[in-house]
Amino acid sequence: MTTSKLGEFLRSRRARVTPPDVGLPQDGRRRVPGLRREEVAMLARISVDYYLRLEQGRERHPSPQVLDALGDALLLDDDGRLHLYRIAGMTPLPRHEGGVERADPQLLALADLWDRTPALLLGRAYDVLAANTLGRAVFPHLPPGANVLLTMFLDPSVRSFHAHWEKAAANAVAGFRFLEGARPNDPRIHEVLRTASESSREFADLWRRRDARGKSDAAKVLLHPEVGELTLRMQTFDVRSAPGQQLIVYHAQEGTRTAEALRLLGSLAATGHPVHRDDAPKRAG
Repeated sequence: MTTSKLGEFLRSRRARVTPPDVGLPQDGRRRVPGLRREEVAMLARISVDYYLRLEQGRERHPSPQVLDALGDALLLDDDGRLHLYRIAGMTPLPRHEGGVERADPQLLALADLWDRTPALLLGRAYDVLAANTLGRAVFPHLPPGANVLLTMFLDPSVRSFHAHWEKAAANAVAGFRFLEGARPNDPRIHEVLRTASESSREFADLWRRRDARGKSDAAKVLLHPEVGELTLRMQTFDVRSAPGQQLIVYHAQEGTRTAEALRLLGSLAATGHPVHRDDAPKRAG
């Protein structure tokens, strides 16, 4: 008998699911633990012969629809489903489209400990779900509920906030196309795309270029209305507990004017005092 990683994984998962787990009656005449092959085939709505070929390694390229059905039948969690796709040589599409996104309170509590590091939590369509205290101070135009892409093109003040607005806008559009490719059926992504296309010719022109790239380590020069120029590095982290969400973290090189400005913003924001332009650190030289 031939075998495969896919077949071995299916057999191991089948052995761990009991009939009551999937709403089937439990009888006392089972010679193997877990579900029978014909029960998995029935739950996944595929033929018993086809499922047997999968377990025996004679069929190694099931369709995404079959993999989704097997994942449901075997009660796989998100990590198990991702592994199933990987060993079948494919990448899964997001399982859940739409719905209200929420920020993990524990993640926010962690981010609020970073008094020198601005952080924004973005949803699957660049909606701002939350920000830590310093993030709100650095990005006053991006409160929770705002959308990064729409704000970039529809809020006139953002053009003077970015020292290099054209580059920032192009990167935002390329990042959004990257998101859209990963979640082609997401209604919120479609909504943001439609609004941006109808409201901004500049966005439409950039969208037609079809550039696609995720957020990565990059430098941003911001012209903050209260503390002046800030040069920040950006790092992006996927939130595993909420697929599609991204934690964007900014930092400044220690000893620079930007680092001093972040300390000032953080201390004043923490106490609720407004920042005055005269308080900002002066440029060296």
